[in-house]
Amino acid sequence: MAQLDWKPDKASPVPLYRQIAAYVKEKIASTEWPVNSKIPPQRTLARAFEVNRSTVVTALEELTAEGFLEGRSGSGTVVANSSWTTLTAVPPPDWNAYVNAGIHKPNLPTIQEINKAEFHPGVIRLGTGELGPELQPREWMREVLGRVSGKLESLGYEQPKGLPALREQISLHVKPLGIEASPSAVLVVSGALQALQLISLGILHRGSSILLEKPSYLSSLHLFQSAGMRLVGMPMDGQGLITSRLQAYLGQHQAAMLYTIPSFHNPTGILMTAQRRQELLKVCEAERLPIVEDDVYRELWLDTPAPPPLKAADKSGLVLYLGSMSKTLSPGLRIGWLIGPEPVIERLADIKMQTDYGSSSLSQWAAAEWLASGRYQEHIAWVRGQLKKRREAAKLALDAHFSDMAAWSMPSGGFYIWLRFTVGMPIRKLFERALEAGILINPGSVYDQGATQYLRLSYSYAAPDELHSGLSRLAEIARTLAE
Repeated sequence: MAQLDWKPDKASPVPLYRQIAAYVKEKIASTEWPVNSKIPPQRTLARAFEVNRSTVVTALEELTAEGFLEGRSGSGTVVANSSWTTLTAVPPPDWNAYVNAGIHKPNLPTIQEINKAEFHPGVIRLGTGELGPELQPREWMREVLGRVSGKLESLGYEQPKGLPALREQISLHVKPLGIEASPSAVLVVSGALQALQLISLGILHRGSSILLEKPSYLSSLHLFQSAGMRLVGMPMDGQGLITSRLQAYLGQHQAAMLYTIPSFHNPTGILMTAQRRQELLKVCEAERLPIVEDDVYRELWLDTPAPPPLKAADKSGLVLYLGSMSKTLSPGLRIGWLIGPEPVIERLADIKMQTDYGSSSLSQWAAAEWLASGRYQEHIAWVRGQLKKRREAAKLALDAHFSDMAAWSMPSGGFYIWLRFTVGMPIRKLFERALEAGILINPGSVYDQGATQYLRLSYSYAAPDELHSGLSRLAEIARTLAE
């Protein structure tokens, strides 16, 4: 509901508060805001409508007096149960009851706020995990799409596993990494995130436990939890997941699978060493514990290439391997891949057909052309150079403005810097104050509930000058809040 696309007309003779009240009434009358829907906080409304908070207060008070809204302890202001009697003789269904009964858990509140704030005009995005607009190859994409238009054989659905030409290219693409995978062992997915959802739905049973690094990107989602599974975080050090602890965790939790991001981990940026990868695979082979290897950042090395993927040394079909173009080429293309044993690929392809009947045909043709033409590798090489410059800009800004109140390690690739405050910092207040100042950050607690003094910073989205100004202003805000 907080995604508001309307503003009052300040040139109108109608008072602003009356315009706002009329807008809210219309939302209620059209049933877009059903009974029991929570109204956004006053500050949020004032910011969205670009008016003083007092104007919003006056409008809400008028609506409350007329019976459209009511205040509830612990819930804020909501659409009143009696509001429908003012508008219609037939009571509407309680849509909020339906919403709350849904099987899939909602995003964490902070994640919801971040997802909405990313589209606020002018905001400096210091935590966004995607390439900035300047790093996305728009001209080359036009060229590629022009070539594809002459190759399209059909505008219909593709095969359950994906476009054969794309699966062939993916098979060739991963071969230099040491991964031998025929096209029949490749499933094209709408980004690696969909692959994780398919895994949660298709090959694990309710009540399963999933081991993963702590912190982890996966903890910011509710994919496995919504499918009735539990995430169990394991400790990391500078070399990656601590494999010496793995057998103890297996004994305690009887895990069904391990999820890992060994290359330029999200959110810490840690690169798992070659030795640690060997140790991890050895233990999992002995315990027959399947691994989901999320390798979407592998190609974004900035100093030296990452060690070979776990999948390259997998001789027993233990590893499900995830790759994607979302982090390297275009998040909007929505193309990723899952490589694994054919029975798993067949099963997940069947579920994918039940959910979306296949990824976009046009996107698959475009991805195949990117790989076949050699443009993809050219683009990746250029992106590495640009990210290196942005990483340096972030380092300079952090050294200049945060060295007296935080600690961090610069990653050797990927997008992320895992910053820990060395002074007491109310991160929620920092998030709110920063957003009010036009700066968006990602609190560490969304990746680990215990990471209350951390931020996930990203140098991939904001341009170098924005990184400097954003981090400088963020430091000023942080100093006013430091305990």
